[in-house]
Amino acid sequence: MASHLDLEEQEQLEALKAFWKQWGNLISWGLTAVLLAYASWVGWNWWQREQGAKASALYEQLSNQVEAGDVDKANAAFAVLKERFPSTVAAAQGALLQARLQHDKQNDDGARATLAWAAQNAGDALYQDLARLRLAALQIDAKQLDEAGKTLDAVKAPDFAALVADRRGDLAVLQSKPDVAKAEYLKAYQGMDKTLDYRQLVGAKLASLGAAVPEEPAADAGKESGK
Repeated sequence: MASHLDLEEQEQLEALKAFWKQWGNLISWGLTAVLLAYASWVGWNWWQREQGAKASALYEQLSNQVEAGDVDKANAAFAVLKERFPSTVAAAQGALLQARLQHDKQNDDGARATLAWAAQNAGDALYQDLARLRLAALQIDAKQLDEAGKTLDAVKAPDFAALVADRRGDLAVLQSKPDVAKAEYLKAYQGMDKTLDYRQLVGAKLASLGAAVPEEPAADAGKESGK
């Protein structure tokens, strides 16, 4: 019995040797590839975290300089942020901060350039659209009407549809298209949350064009209809 088992084990061992001889290199390379892929994934995640931490530190510096109104130091911090970490959320947020400071300091050319950079380079599509919305507002202020229209065309996020309509209303007013402006303002008004203070401003824009502002249903209307 023992001899039979020894023979069977020997046959299995020989079969294993033959299998390994034929497929061993392929298996080894496959395992190596898997291990390398895993190591790369771990390394990439570590690098991402490291980059994110450095970008956040730079953003904090930029935020402090913006709050202090120090244009030169803010410019320096943002220059490093967008050069070294252009696709991070920190860079996108930093661009919005930097543009606000530039606008506050009457440097609208600089603000438009900063927002155009964010619209093109931000790593998150929502930040790109937010930059486009703010850029369009500055373009409208500067009477760059064709550019503003193109900028608004590029905004795709459904969450910003009401704000896009509001900007289009402003654009239509400057283009002497009151009917278009009314339609856009109405779309904006109806698309905004009722609790937003800005919605009242949109209503005022509608009224200034002679359009009726939609009445809100009475709070008890639903209760009364249910009786």
